[in-house]
Amino acid sequence: MKKVYLVGFMGCGKSAIGKRLSFATRLPFYDMDSEIEKRVGMPIPEIFEKYGEAYFREQETEFLRSFRDEYCIIATGGGVPMKRENRELMRRSGLVFYLNAPFRDIWRRISTDRNRPIVQRSTRNELETLYNERIPHYLRVAHFKVETENRKLRQVTDYLAFQVKRFKGNS
Repeated sequence: MKKVYLVGFMGCGKSAIGKRLSFATRLPFYDMDSEIEKRVGMPIPEIFEKYGEAYFREQETEFLRSFRDEYCIIATGGGVPMKRENRELMRRSGLVFYLNAPFRDIWRRISTDRNRPIVQRSTRNELETLYNERIPHYLRVAHFKVETENRKLRQVTDYLAFQVKRFKGNS
């Protein structure tokens, strides 16, 4: 078990916290969406448009199956834990943190983001429904649930860094 996975709904802070956690722990950081864009050779909105969401979801699973075996931090896509195989792969190969943020905070961060195909094609109510549907899957995969509301990025990062160092010490 070498990997540290950050899961949660889009806009919950996985990438921002992952970069800071990488600095704090001296572990490399990978953003799953960016890695998939590199592998496929096009941005996510284009992948969705050209190949569809099902293809993109399969790319997420393939990433989990085949990504290098090293100590690292991975910010997953918001939908990754929806698939049982993905949850099993993450729990088997690493430590999983669910970054929980209230929907109102998430909406404020993602509502104008053009790089999120699901946001572009959905209403606020549809996204909130999706948010609520995904919570049980995040809870099912996570070793730790981390509340981010009213916490600065540094506070969340410090907590995660402490847990990761404990984890590495026991590996």
